Amino acid sequence: MSYPLCTPLGRFGVVTREEGPHRCVASIPVGGAVNPLTAAPTIAPLAMLVDHVGGLVNHHRREADEWTVTSELSLELIPEAVDVVASAPDVPVVATARPFGPKDEVALGLCEFTHRDVVLATATVRSFFIRAAGRVSKFPDGPTGPPPPVPLAEKMAVTVAEGGGAGQVLAQASDPVLNNSLGIVHGGVSAMALEMVASAALNASRPHEPLRTASLRVNFLREFRSGAQSRYVGTTLRVGRRTGVAEAQALHADGPPAIIARVTAYR
Repeated sequence: MSYPLCTPLGRFGVVTREEGPHRCVASIPVGGAVNPLTAAPTIAPLAMLVDHVGGLVNHHRREADEWTVTSELSLELIPEAVDVVASAPDVPVVATARPFGPKDEVALGLCEFTHRDVVLATATVRSFFIRAAGRVSKFPDGPTGPPPPVPLAEKMAVTVAEGGGAGQVLAQASDPVLNNSLGIVHGGVSAMALEMVASAALNASRPHEPLRTASLRVNFLREFRSGAQSRYVGTTLRVGRRTGVAEAQALHADGPPAIIARVTAYR
């Protein structure tokens, strides 16, 4: 199943090949994706695929009057993931998700990602169930904003912003296509941006020996809406010779972080 360009999944080329309560399979193009802060190849689109396919298998377990909201996701990658994708950039990454454990007030989806015959990553998505009456929004009626192919940052409606000594920053502009069915910025879009600012923070002083993302962990704390002051900020916790850890936050004009993430990277 392909999605219209006026939806977040259509904007990023996500295709759902199979879906149901016991197994979901989807793909996303990753080759050629570039982090706008570093100009280096990025695996950030995998975060979009994690949120979609892991959330989808959880969504298929809902009751008739329920909707699912992602509360956290994690992604664990092999060190060579960027190189594997670059070896055949026109081949999409495919993810297979299955339910893990019973459905209760929350549900857990377990995912595996492959590129051709290579297993690139494993991931999990934890979703909780809400009563959806009156909360689900409609997507725009037709294409809005840049259609593919354009740079990843343009698809995400993010621009490099001044960090002011506080780290690496991407500003999140408003774009109705990037909102999910609850009218807030799609969790996969935010997860991508958080990985990119954290990775940029880790590599700000080492352009020739970059640290590569090995794990991404995201917690969705509250609704994140785009706007004039909406931004993603990445700062380092520790950077060593062969490894580093950074944190990232999705922030509004004021108030506490809406989403937080931690990235661990290795050379």
